[in-house]
Amino acid sequence: MNLIPVGVLGTGKYVPERILTNQELETMVETNDEWIVTRTGIRERRIAAEGQATSDLCYEASLVAMSNAGITADQLDLIIVATITPDMSFPSTACILQEKLGAKKAAAFDLSAACSGFVYGLANASNFIATGTYKYALVIGADCLSKITDYTDRNTCILFGDGAGAVVIGEVPEERGFKSFELGADGTGGPLLKIEGGGSRNPASQNSIDQRLHYIYMAGAEVFKFAVRIMGNAADEALRKAGWEKTDIDLLVPHQANMRIIQSSLNRLELSADKCMINLDKYGNMSAASIPVALAEAAEQGRVSEGDRLVLVGFGGGLTWGATALVW
Repeated sequence: MNLIPVGVLGTGKYVPERILTNQELETMVETNDEWIVTRTGIRERRIAAEGQATSDLCYEASLVAMSNAGITADQLDLIIVATITPDMSFPSTACILQEKLGAKKAAAFDLSAACSGFVYGLANASNFIATGTYKYALVIGADCLSKITDYTDRNTCILFGDGAGAVVIGEVPEERGFKSFELGADGTGGPLLKIEGGGSRNPASQNSIDQRLHYIYMAGAEVFKFAVRIMGNAADEALRKAGWEKTDIDLLVPHQANMRIIQSSLNRLELSADKCMINLDKYGNMSAASIPVALAEAAEQGRVSEGDRLVLVGFGGGLTWGATALVW
């Protein structure tokens, strides 16, 4: 079977207007700007407005991506939303977005792989197109982490922000597009990064609220060690599958979680900082939105040109990881 070459046709992003600075956090918990910047590289993050949900962020990012791809909503065959903060348990945020966009013929579903979700979504959608099942897919990574962040926990509240990034993917010339995917998971690490409350194991109750089970819990040191190891491993494997060398990379677009983790990946791949897209300082960790927002900004800023070789790589709760090698 001859597979259709699949690549990115258009990118888009949206971040909420409200900015939460390190200085503001100093008034909320026992921390300070110097400590946050030194440990994480984050200076500010965006916070969704009251009443603003994940689908609202998805909608704005999707409009930009579709405009840049030159397609309309009625041409979409598939919508995948990677998120851990859906508008509600069901219907899916993707179905809510489908209605907002008026994409009447598109299949739609959500995907939960935390910060790796966008790469997981790309892998899923590209297979539908490569086999000729669909022509155009909209893949969004979006999260409103402020809605599930405990702003009395200084270990986590400094890290997270809100945003959405979207891409339209479809057929591209043979020499372009996705050349490899590397996806993985290690469920034994699930307890290290989680929200316990609200599911079938611990449904919402007064007890779950009192125990603050509806907020992000993270064992920071253990997750950091995992991330440092897996980001490099996943990127290496994506390169191997694509038949590329480290020197072939024109731009690395990593998950924006911590500057020290990003630097470790650069060292592992023997890349200089000018070959890495970094916006962590402005947005913090936006989970599934992190990579697609960085990709959209790279396109906006002219950091990528046709024929450039990119590696997208991330890790997240699950524990999960994902990487892809693509030609722009």
